[in-house]
Amino acid sequence: MTSVSVVIPIKNEAENIRPLIDEIVAALEPVTQFEVIVVNDGSTDSSSQVVRHAMQTYTNLLLLEHASSAGQSAAVHSGVLAAKTPLIATLDGDGQNPPENLPSLLAPFLEKPAQPQLGLVAGQRVGRQDRMSKKIASKLANGLRGFLLQDGTRDTGCGLKAFRREAFLQLPYFNHMHRYLPALFKAYRWDILHVDVSHAARSAGQSNYSNLQRAVVGAIDLFGVMWLVRRAKRAQIVKK
Repeated sequence: MTSVSVVIPIKNEAENIRPLIDEIVAALEPVTQFEVIVVNDGSTDSSSQVVRHAMQTYTNLLLLEHASSAGQSAAVHSGVLAAKTPLIATLDGDGQNPPENLPSLLAPFLEKPAQPQLGLVAGQRVGRQDRMSKKIASKLANGLRGFLLQDGTRDTGCGLKAFRREAFLQLPYFNHMHRYLPALFKAYRWDILHVDVSHAARSAGQSNYSNLQRAVVGAIDLFGVMWLVRRAKRAQIVKK
């Protein structure tokens, strides 16, 4: 039985996506049965063609396409809705999240006995391979977010995450929610764990975000998430 769906949101990653798919297969084949769902969020390059070509090799590979760009959170949400498994793993499509980290993220879910209240295992990057300006901006944003949300996460922007599908679908869906998953899972009474993961330099293409874009939308989102966290409520069903 397939137990894990790996969801990859992409936008204009034609040069990076095939090597990433190959690395995911190599990392997970010895561990568990899985499917890979690539969500093309309105790319204008040949990303879709590259994925379709890879589908001739991998029967467990699925391509979803957005008619126009809806953002990373929308792409992750589409992938989770399409998934056929109880567990989801995510990573960015730019190749900066090495798939070799996936087994460590999934291990707490796959171990016997399972931890029923564990909802999320979040990767936290060590040795980031980004420009200094990006690392400084990220550190400031993470510091402010951590202070206000008290989510216990030093690097919420890391794309490497694993979580229960049912738990994710209980969360309120909104644009940019992927940056606040630890706080949201915690607010909805799910346990979260953190795993240190490696980080790679982008080998091709360009980032779809600038520091200014992240700062502007991040400030607005942060106050919205604070409101959601304070009002979150998850009912516990009594089994008789």
